[in-house]
Amino acid sequence: MHKLIVNEWTKIFKRAGTYVMIAMILLGVVAMGTLIKMTEEPDQAGDQWRDELSQQIKEDKKDLKDMPASAGDMKRFLEKDIAINQYRLDNEIAPPSETTGWSFIDESSALISFAGLFAIIIAAGIVASEFSTGTIKLLLIRPIRRYKILLSKYVTVVLFGLFMLAVLFISSAGLGFGLFGTGDGNSVHLAYADGEVIEQSQMLHLVKIYLLSSIDVLMLVTLAFMISAVFRNNSLAIGISIFLLMMGGNVTSLIAAKYDWAKYILFANTNLMQYFNGTPVVEGMTLGFSIVMLCIYFILFMALAFGVFTKRDVAA
Repeated sequence: MHKLIVNEWTKIFKRAGTYVMIAMILLGVVAMGTLIKMTEEPDQAGDQWRDELSQQIKEDKKDLKDMPASAGDMKRFLEKDIAINQYRLDNEIAPPSETTGWSFIDESSALISFAGLFAIIIAAGIVASEFSTGTIKLLLIRPIRRYKILLSKYVTVVLFGLFMLAVLFISSAGLGFGLFGTGDGNSVHLAYADGEVIEQSQMLHLVKIYLLSSIDVLMLVTLAFMISAVFRNNSLAIGISIFLLMMGGNVTSLIAAKYDWAKYILFANTNLMQYFNGTPVVEGMTLGFSIVMLCIYFILFMALAFGVFTKRDVAA
């Protein structure tokens, strides 16, 4: 099994496209850091932040009162902002006034979907490309069970996805602290969940973002892998997976605005950060519910992939 994984890993890094993917992640981080550094202005607010937050709270409360009942998502966002701003006033915690290495890593997490896109491309082609090139025959004539061959490919894809996330985190940390420093060392992250504001360390917050976002990447990678194994079509797997990556969450949010059954859709559950930001897609959803739904989808995807691959005649 170990040799199979090493073999698949070697195949990935023999492709020039793999290094292009890594370079694009690094380029995205550098571009973001350069843009922020060039456009950032010195803080002019001083001690006026209290008055500004008080005014913002008043405006948010007015907007919240005027919103229709159908605007559930926006209402929850406003409730979150009001609670956090009020907590800052009550506890004399000034909002961040400048970019630090910590906040840059947080902002760079927007590129996680970019890293996920590259992992999806690898997942979509790792099985289908074997059929298109005919090399699948060379694998199957070896005295190795089919499920081990497929499992080694899946493990390799997951490891590649984690590798891309690690590249993003390490590069954004290195550039962020190099350009912006660590700040005053007293900054905290204010999380909002279950109607309460909780103080967290920046490191804990960042680790949570990357760990929970990796669940989102894992599910889409598994979906692309399943399509690749079932349909043996590289283009189909990439096309469907990228479309769902870009549109799945937005379409689910639109459905969730009218129908509670949207909570059973995969993309209503992939973003586990919603339970730590206080804004679940469907009111009443819980972390445990989403974990159960993700497990069900994961088992379904893997059952289809392994079931079809191990039973279907692949000699032709």
